[in-house]
Amino acid sequence: MKKILVTGGAGFIGSHLCERLLNEGNEVICLDNYFTGSKKNIAHLLKNPYFEIVRHDITMPYFIEVDEIYNLACPASPIHYQLNPIKTIKTSVMGAINMLGLAKRIKAKILQASTSEVYGDPLVHPQTEDYWGNCNPIGSRSCYDEGKRCAESLFMNYHQQNDVQIKIARIFNTYGPNMRPDDGRVVSNFIVQSLKGEDITIYGDGKQTRSFQYIDDLVEGLIRLMNTKGSFIGPINIGNPNEFTMLELAESIIKITGSKSKIAYHPLPEDDPMQRKPDINLAKKILDNWEPKIQLNEGLKNTIEYFKENTES
Repeated sequence: MKKILVTGGAGFIGSHLCERLLNEGNEVICLDNYFTGSKKNIAHLLKNPYFEIVRHDITMPYFIEVDEIYNLACPASPIHYQLNPIKTIKTSVMGAINMLGLAKRIKAKILQASTSEVYGDPLVHPQTEDYWGNCNPIGSRSCYDEGKRCAESLFMNYHQQNDVQIKIARIFNTYGPNMRPDDGRVVSNFIVQSLKGEDITIYGDGKQTRSFQYIDDLVEGLIRLMNTKGSFIGPINIGNPNEFTMLELAESIIKITGSKSKIAYHPLPEDDPMQRKPDINLAKKILDNWEPKIQLNEGLKNTIEYFKENTES
């Protein structure tokens, strides 16, 4: 049994990770300030004697003895991270410093949940880990993009200077149960709008692409990365390389829900990437032949069922 700290553990990704780690026989401490996380996501885990929740903001130091740390804490959707951009960048930067300082003191292994947003609006397609990205450091998304880029730098610095055991995962668009209906991300937006019979909002011409990864595939990848032996630290892309336009996604969701929703076009937001697709060759090689198993249609059906049960019509 390992003792594992998960920051942002009540969030969308964190709650699934906490459950999986508990199911594998570990003791899990979930740290969350509930800015975007929800107690509802983890309420069913409270009966497990090896699960503990702590309300805490990682911009402040936290002291505990653990074997591993998964640093997931940070709002990840534009509607939330742009609400308080200073707080967002503090969470990425000061949070990384605090968690790395903890890992250094207690000699714990620590994984940083980075993001495909470090590639910005990419000029290289698909994106490989050696691509430096195309980011606007003063744009409306920069609090998140640059915060995560700085966190990666801090992780490398602590590894090189203080020999901290680190892992860096670059997470691509992920969806599934426990997503907030108001999180502003495209999958949840489209599902909620279609279930309500409202117009589906598409920004731009709908030809921009994303690659959508189901939550279970991501959690599997994160755990395999944390457990990699030897000197590999990352960064490593964890995502589904199957690419879809926004129009294709909207049409799939309308078909599955049987909705009568129509498409409504709106202007494209600033710095919204035109395409995003991971190259996962490194993940296949390093993470014991890891690759996504749940494709879009199956994943959408699971997610739509969750939203039907958890969203007021």
